[in-house]
Parts: sequence; structure tokens; C-alpha cells
Amino acid sequence: MNAVETTQSGAKEVMLDLELDAFLQFGTREMQLKDVLALGAGDVITLDRNVSDPVDLVLGDRIVARGEVVIVNGNFALSITEVLAPQPRLESLRCQL
Repeated sequence: MNAVETTQSGAKEVMLDLELDAFLQFGTREMQLKDVLALGAGDVITLDRNVSDPVDLVLGDRIVARGEVVIVNGNFALSITEVLAPQPRLESLRCQL
């Protein structure tokens, strides 16, 4: 292994240990600011998905997987049903770094 390969290998190891914020996206809805400011307790916002549709697992602004919401030990969890291919996932993460 030459110096360049050693450096690349070390950089890869550092990247693989990075912690990223992940969130689940149930759906979206565009709203005018005046409507957001008028929201109060008890208001309901309808999203663009049905309850049976898969939920997106998002890292940064990239969808990396989809799945179904489940309950594990009293906590929400995601049962993965679809994963983006590794290369597009790596490319999308590279854009964020």
C-alpha cells in the first residue's frame, strides 16, 4: 500500500465513524407563513401521503431508505423495506460533506 492509498484508507475510516443526524419523513405540505403563524393547539396538518405509504429515512436532505413505522420497547422505530443502492447513497453523502 502506497502513501496515497494509506491516506485514502484513513480518510475512509474517519468518514465511516462520522455520526449523522437522521430523521423520518412521514410526508410534506407547503404552507404559507401566515397559516403557520396562525397554527394553534388542536389544529391538524394534512400531509401528502396515506398512512399506509412507506416513511422515508433521511440523512441531511437525502432519502437513503424507506420503511414502515413500528413500535419497539415503547419507542417508534423504522422497519426498513427499501434501501437506496450503496453508490447513490455514497454520492449523496459526499455532496453533504
